[in-house]
Amino acid sequence: MTTALIIVDMQNDFLPGGALAVAGGDEIIDEINRISKAYDLVVATQDWHPHNHGSFASQHEGARLYEMGVLAGMPQVMWPDHCVQGTFGADLTKHLDQERVEAIFRKGTDAKIDSYSAFFDNGHLKATGLAGYLQGRGVADVHIAGLAADFCVWYTAQDAIALGFEAAILLDATRAIDPVGFDKIKHKFVDLGGRLI
Repeated sequence: MTTALIIVDMQNDFLPGGALAVAGGDEIIDEINRISKAYDLVVATQDWHPHNHGSFASQHEGARLYEMGVLAGMPQVMWPDHCVQGTFGADLTKHLDQERVEAIFRKGTDAKIDSYSAFFDNGHLKATGLAGYLQGRGVADVHIAGLAADFCVWYTAQDAIALGFEAAILLDATRAIDPVGFDKIKHKFVDLGGRLI
């Protein structure tokens, strides 16, 4: 059984000093670099937003950062501008060892809908191509690391299960925006059939 490592959104904007920094996000880089050598296949994802992405509070008059709004008919957190295409903030951190990364899948490219999962946008209207890529390589099991545990890692893990993959979240190789909130939801992943490693 081929096992793949999915490295989610290890981008400058999600690291300390970035526009949407995850506390301790830089602490997991060495762990990801260490474990990536053990996998048959390693892929990575990038948030890759146009400058006018609808998830940005700046695109909604009167919106406040981190409040809930609506985008594409779904609840949407109003984020600071982040991971804008072609900017330093959108780049994968230079400290991430990309030697074993075979492919990078970009998400969040449609200004009208957000995309937390590495597999689909939030409305499951369009696929990123990751599922087919993994299936074509004979992958049956995916291990998920990166940022942020309670958003893009979490949604990627749920979709992996729904798509028929065995799936695990690597707890030492992820950090959450809201660690307390993540503690409350991560056990739902186990109930879905996922593993916490």
